[in-house]
Amino acid sequence: MGIRLSILDQTPIFAGESPTEAFHHTIELAQLAERLGYHRFWVSEHHDSDRVAGSSPEVLISYLLANTNKIRIGSGGVMLQHYSPYKVAENFNVLAALAPGRIDLGIGRAPGGLPRSTRALQQGIVEPATLAEKLLELEQYLHNRLDDAHPHAGIIAAPVVDIPAELYVLGTSVASAEIAAESGLPYVFALFINSDEQIALDAFEAYKRNFQSRNGRVPQPILALSVIVADSTDEAEELAGGYELVKIKLASGKTLTVGTKELAEEFGRQSNAAYTIETQQAQITRGTKEFVRTKLLELQQKFAVDELIVVSTNVQNFEQRKRSYVFLKDAFSEQEGSELEWEQTVTG
Repeated sequence: MGIRLSILDQTPIFAGESPTEAFHHTIELAQLAERLGYHRFWVSEHHDSDRVAGSSPEVLISYLLANTNKIRIGSGGVMLQHYSPYKVAENFNVLAALAPGRIDLGIGRAPGGLPRSTRALQQGIVEPATLAEKLLELEQYLHNRLDDAHPHAGIIAAPVVDIPAELYVLGTSVASAEIAAESGLPYVFALFINSDEQIALDAFEAYKRNFQSRNGRVPQPILALSVIVADSTDEAEELAGGYELVKIKLASGKTLTVGTKELAEEFGRQSNAAYTIETQQAQITRGTKEFVRTKLLELQQKFAVDELIVVSTNVQNFEQRKRSYVFLKDAFSEQEGSELEWEQTVTG
C-alpha cells in the first residue's frame, strides 16, 4: 500500500528563543510542509509550560490557515477532558467555515500540563463526563444531529457547515484505541510518547477488532513517531542527542510522559500522591534518507498503516529541522532525479 506523510509540530521554545519566534517557526514549517506535499499539518496543546508555546491550538490553526492555501491543518490534539464539547464544536465549525475541507480535530486524552493547570482548566467541574461520552456529544454537535433525548436538544453549534472538521482520537494505550473503536473514529497511536511497540500493536489490534462502523466508516489506524533525517548517520545521531522519555507513575496507576525529570518531580509534587519516575531512551527513527525510508516502510508493514505523522521537535536547530522534513519527503519521492534543492525549497 502507499504511504501518506504528515507532520505534528509542538512549537518548542529552545534556549535563546522567544514564544514569538517559536510560533514563527511553526508557521514557516506549515508553509514548507505545503510546498513539499505533506498531507496534513497538526499542532499540539500544552499548558503552563515554558518549553512549548502552543496552549491554544484552535487559535494557532486559524493563523496557519490564513498563511497556507491547501494543506489540511488540525489539532494533535485538543484535550477534550477540559472543555465543553459544544464550545469545541463551535470553534472548529468556525474554522471549517473559513477553510472548507481542510480542518482536522484530533482529540487527546492527556492533561497537556501539570495538575495545577488541569485544576485551573476544570475549575467548577464537579462530575466530568467520560471522554467517550464527550466524543459522542462533540460529533453530534459538529454534524448538527444532537439526540432528541439530549438535555440541550434543538441547540445548534453555529455556524452550521457543509464540511465539518474530521475527528480523530489520539492515544498511547489499548484503552484509547478502544475509545476510538467504540466511537467509530480514526485512531492515531503516538509512538513518540509511548515507544513500546508491543503496546502499539495491541492497541491497533484492539482498535480494528472492536471498531464500530458508523456512516460507512472503516478503521483508519495512523502511527505518529519521531523521525530525523540528515546527510549522514553521525549527524542524525548528533541531532537526536540522546533524547529520553521521562514517565511518572502515580500510585493511582496513572502514567504520564513529561519532558524532563524536573517536570516529573513537579508533577508528583502538585499531584499530592506517591509516585515513581522512569526514564527510557526515546525511539527516534534517524539516519540518512535511504536508511529512514527503509525503516519507515518496515514500520508501515508492521503496524499496517497507510499514514505516518512525523515529529522532529527535539531537533533544536530550526534550519536542520526543516532540512530533515525536506530529506524525508524526498526519500519517498518516486521520480528519478527528484532530489529537492535545499535553498530553493526553503525559500519557496
